[in-house]
Amino acid sequence: MFDKVLIANRGEIALRVLRTCQEMGLATVAVFSQADAGAVHVQEADQAVLLGPAEPAASYLNVAAIIAAAQASGAQAIHPGYGFLAENPALPEACEQAGLVFIGPPADVIRALGSKTAARRLMQAAGVPVIPGMLAPCADAAELAQEASALGYPVLLKARGGGGGKGMRAVEGPAELAEASQTCASEAAKAFGDPALYLEKCLPSPRHVEFQVLADNQGNVVHLFERECSIQRRHQKIIEETPCPALTPELRERMGAAAVAAARAAGYVNAGTVEFLLDAQGRYYFLEVNTRLQVEHPITEMTTGLDLVRLQLMIAAGQPLPFRQEDLRQQGHAIECRIYAEDPGKSFMPSPGVISLWQEPAGPGLRLDSGVQEGSPVPMEYDPILAKLVAWAPDREQARRRLLRALKSFAVLGVQTIIPFLKDVLDHPEFRAGRTSTDFIPKHLAGWQPNLESADLARLAYAAQELAAPEAAPAASSDPAGWPSPWQSLGAWRM
Repeated sequence: MFDKVLIANRGEIALRVLRTCQEMGLATVAVFSQADAGAVHVQEADQAVLLGPAEPAASYLNVAAIIAAAQASGAQAIHPGYGFLAENPALPEACEQAGLVFIGPPADVIRALGSKTAARRLMQAAGVPVIPGMLAPCADAAELAQEASALGYPVLLKARGGGGGKGMRAVEGPAELAEASQTCASEAAKAFGDPALYLEKCLPSPRHVEFQVLADNQGNVVHLFERECSIQRRHQKIIEETPCPALTPELRERMGAAAVAAARAAGYVNAGTVEFLLDAQGRYYFLEVNTRLQVEHPITEMTTGLDLVRLQLMIAAGQPLPFRQEDLRQQGHAIECRIYAEDPGKSFMPSPGVISLWQEPAGPGLRLDSGVQEGSPVPMEYDPILAKLVAWAPDREQARRRLLRALKSFAVLGVQTIIPFLKDVLDHPEFRAGRTSTDFIPKHLAGWQPNLESADLARLAYAAQELAAPEAAPAASSDPAGWPSPWQSLGAWRM
């Protein structure tokens, strides 16, 4: 086992990896941009190395700077977390050239699975069901129109190198295709440096169900059961749970076997996630493989009792998996909410600022992975996730009620958060019944706005803060009535 790990990330995921390293007796090296000089992950690491300015290209996306930081600090291994360079084959290739261990899959696996069309061909050859659609990318508008007509509308336009909902559009009819393809190609070129697109059949109201897989260097591959991730905004997840309410034991076994087959077909090593879409008839289709640790991995840990980061480190050190598939069990139910600094009443626009109050919920069965504290800045340059709140209980309804109670006691000042919106999702009759789908938000919560009673409470809380410490109150715009807008500064409040 290596004895020093550099964590090539920031925020809550950097802290998550750091703490497991510390439990294993491994020294940790944090990296940071100028915007993160006072960040919590920098404070808690054994060493910290400045990468550069706030812009990601000059810091967290700078492969050469990260390799140099590892060499200067004496780290022997690099954990990429998720986001930034986690699915970029350039980082593991640079690690190999520098004699460093990359804690993740090999570069060629990341490259093969990073192309959505290549991954579809690979899965089809392995007998894993794929969504009807194109197996090769296309840049010709006439060919896209022909393929869409053959598939039948609605169709989904997707970027070959896409992820995180970027370069993706649902197209309802031929009149929309040309404009949508231009928009997707431009977005994909900007986000991934690759404008190539392809088409898939758009399934009506599917569930998004993914399976966590682990594979070691000795050829052992297992799955750690499923996570349902259907509650999404802009094709990005905000609530995840396990087990999936729609899966029978037989369907779980078949989908799990397909996930293992997908990992084997790709020659996968380390932790990854095989994602599927599940239709109302119980038919499932391969979507993609995420070649990294997922944001929602804590719910798997809560129901299996396993530490996925520890297992990643063990696999990267050449150790075999310490269990077989038949040894694994799930216990209870876990639900996770992602706490973003966003304004859900304004199309989930980011809400940068400085956190002036951070009051975490407490109680049995709760887990909070956060990367901030009072006084932490929330920079505009990075993904605005602040924390992940997880509730575990013996069954789904107890977990839902526990999470809802925790959200009601989660207070944040200084930036807007999506906590009020998350509470309304968890309390929605369709969510309570387990009837979720990827179009849940546009179907049930389109045009959501905070209720007036909540807004009044927010005004009072904001005014109390200003009276208590006027010099520390964050700047805010005023509404027509002359009140400071609480929705720019308050994400939740004690009720």
